[in-house]
Amino acid sequence: MNTRTTRTLAAALSLTAALAISGCSSDAKDSAGSADSGAKPKLTVSGGYMPEPVNDKMAGAFMVIKNDSKTADKLTGITSPLSDDLQIHETKDQKMQQVQSMDVPANGELKLERGGNHVMFMGLKNTPKVGDKVTVELRFEKADPIEVELDVKERTYKAPTSNEH
Repeated sequence: MNTRTTRTLAAALSLTAALAISGCSSDAKDSAGSADSGAKPKLTVSGGYMPEPVNDKMAGAFMVIKNDSKTADKLTGITSPLSDDLQIHETKDQKMQQVQSMDVPANGELKLERGGNHVMFMGLKNTPKVGDKVTVELRFEKADPIEVELDVKERTYKAPTSNEH
């Protein structure tokens, strides 16, 4: 009987300890203010545009995603009524390849620009013209989605460099 009581008591204490640890772990992180505290990054998007597409096959999109917080994030997806297939592309050594996500560094920015990292619209449902606006929704690992209107610009348009703060 003594062994049985000891086992029951040990099991009860183990269960209580496990519940206490799991219940406190997130509170401990929150009060310490760690990056895992659940604080969402503060992201803003500027300079969004799409050069007028040559045809209805594909188009690029460019913008700057700024992170004004101490929590890094990742761009994980993008959607738009203009296409059912939007891709995040990375450019390395002048070669373009699709990636699943891109880092948006803490207190930094992710530049999506001509000749570099960008978004590709594949299989356009229609061909927007200069002056049109294209709506996209950016999705992130931590931050809430952000809806952005891209201005359709001339095919030769080059965004101004960003030293204008």
